[in-house]
Amino acid sequence: MLELPPLSLYIHYPWCVKKCPYCDFNSHENGDKSGYIEELLIDLGEDLSYIQGRSIHSIFIGGGTPSLMSEQDLSQLFTGLRQKLNFDQDIEITLETNPGTFEIEKFKAFKKIGINRLSIGVQSFDNQNLKALGRIHSAQEATKACIEASKIFDNFNIDLMYGLQGQSTVECLSDLQQAIDLNPTHISFYQLTIEPNTLFAKFPPLLPKDDDIWSMGEAGVNLLEQHGFSRYEVSAYSKQPSKHNINYWEFGDYLGIGAGAHGKITLIDDQKMIRTLKSKAPKDYIENRKKTTEPIDNLAFEFMLNALRLKEGFDESLFTSRTGGSIPSIHDKLNQAKDLELLKQRGSKLYPTQKGFDFLNDLQALFL
Repeated sequence: MLELPPLSLYIHYPWCVKKCPYCDFNSHENGDKSGYIEELLIDLGEDLSYIQGRSIHSIFIGGGTPSLMSEQDLSQLFTGLRQKLNFDQDIEITLETNPGTFEIEKFKAFKKIGINRLSIGVQSFDNQNLKALGRIHSAQEATKACIEASKIFDNFNIDLMYGLQGQSTVECLSDLQQAIDLNPTHISFYQLTIEPNTLFAKFPPLLPKDDDIWSMGEAGVNLLEQHGFSRYEVSAYSKQPSKHNINYWEFGDYLGIGAGAHGKITLIDDQKMIRTLKSKAPKDYIENRKKTTEPIDNLAFEFMLNALRLKEGFDESLFTSRTGGSIPSIHDKLNQAKDLELLKQRGSKLYPTQKGFDFLNDLQALFL
């Protein structure tokens, strides 16, 4: 039987100063932003029935570049959120920010408004790499942003890419060491991938060979673990894991508001689960916002798509409470994964082996 999981909130801010050539997110360089905050709060109001008595476990404001919002807009937003929602006492509230000077100057205002975690999109501490990635900040600004963040926030993440054009393992580890030295609580260390409908898909950069990229990733994992960063998810390493991320991977619920925002909701009375999607184009969202919903049918696969990303895996009871299904119903697939040495079990705990983690797509596909 389905049980109500923790509930998070995702807020999408779709504008940025410049669209990066690798980015396939719903982000736009220009546009009329007037009325957007008001629409976010109306959007949230229409989703309040999905709360079903729960408080909000975590909030993540992504984009785009949400740190471009003015202090006034953020204050208006959080005033409205607090009027409509109950926050957990230890709620985690994350704001994505870029390391530009304009954003750094607002860090204290972000903290005052109630944001208690920053995710800083550094990507590289090498100016040549930043230029190739289309980033508009410098390595010096990236370092300054992290130093200033550490003075104001007890909890911040650094986003860092590897497998960049012309990058060697030595250069990758130099980037990573610089991130570690800035003492974040969390590092997202992930491979640059070429996504469809991006500028890089049309004009692909010459990336290192697959074997070299694999070596960078392996060496990066070792360096992070040597410095006390535990790998708790495929590309997430932490001294303090993100509550919001874990709720995603444990197949928790989340409201999604903003242009193109997705949500995932358990409807406990109906014993079913749905996904929600809001109008994608910012102009359409502001002027004529629509919400579409669709049922989630293959709950076992959807659960595994998320939970198997966690290094420590999951307990059998979590599968039952999140999907309403029983472990015996997927025994054949679990045994197949174990026979292929992709999955292990210790008591009631199921978790990917190192091989399963390295070939995660193959492991997840077994549950289709």
